[in-house]
Amino acid sequence: MTKVVSSINLKGGVGKTALSVNFAAYCGMKGKKTLLIDLDPQTNATFSSIGVQEWTDVAKRNGTVADLLGARNHISAQGINKTADQVIIKNVFENVDLIPSHIDLFTVDLDLASARFRETKLKNALKSVIGNYDVIICDCPPNLTIPTQNALAFSTHYIVPVTLDFLSAIGVGLLVKRVGEFSSDLDHDISQAGIVISRVGRPAIHREETETTLREQFNSGILDSVIRERASVSKAAQSYQSIFESSDKEAISDFSMVCEELLRRIGE
Repeated sequence: MTKVVSSINLKGGVGKTALSVNFAAYCGMKGKKTLLIDLDPQTNATFSSIGVQEWTDVAKRNGTVADLLGARNHISAQGINKTADQVIIKNVFENVDLIPSHIDLFTVDLDLASARFRETKLKNALKSVIGNYDVIICDCPPNLTIPTQNALAFSTHYIVPVTLDFLSAIGVGLLVKRVGEFSSDLDHDISQAGIVISRVGRPAIHREETETTLREQFNSGILDSVIRERASVSKAAQSYQSIFESSDKEAISDFSMVCEELLRRIGE
């Protein structure tokens, strides 16, 4: 069965996109056919994989995830959606395809306010292609609005990247609770693959107390491995590369250990 993993947090700046992109790249390196879906209107995962000009051309010609959600029907007199086959960009990394995002997602909750089955539009749009992939990774915006709901609605697992600052960590309990309620409402089981401590080394208040509290509260839910703050991560993204294509051996080691632990936790 295809494993679908959503990367979520209620707060931005926690390393969510870096984990999503590099986890996808790692899965591809391991020979797993992987699909990376960018559901954040800020398009950071997209621009970590392809350049702005390519995105502009593809978005206009082939469409983006916003088309799959039905958020761009207003630009077509016929209101015809793009298909998943049209939207997917092949081989942005080894064995990794991409569904790019679009700024139209900023207003998708308004666009779909009265839409029927709005939480399952992405799942339905991907029915014809989901079986082509071993792993699908969804990079979600820092909220629980319609794009994140659509990711969770067909996810088998979710991961929560957190940084060791108070605001990043305090919302984890609420997030886990809300995901549980959402999955119950949809009668769809979602397993928590783990909480990833990310961007270690970045200045933060009460770091030690925050980590202690997290580990006491979530125990084995916290991954053993952590991701440290490194300039090479953003440099790789700016070059449309994964961290595994960089020369930073320590960063490669960090992400490799986290990604390997995640693969074990999702049964891959």
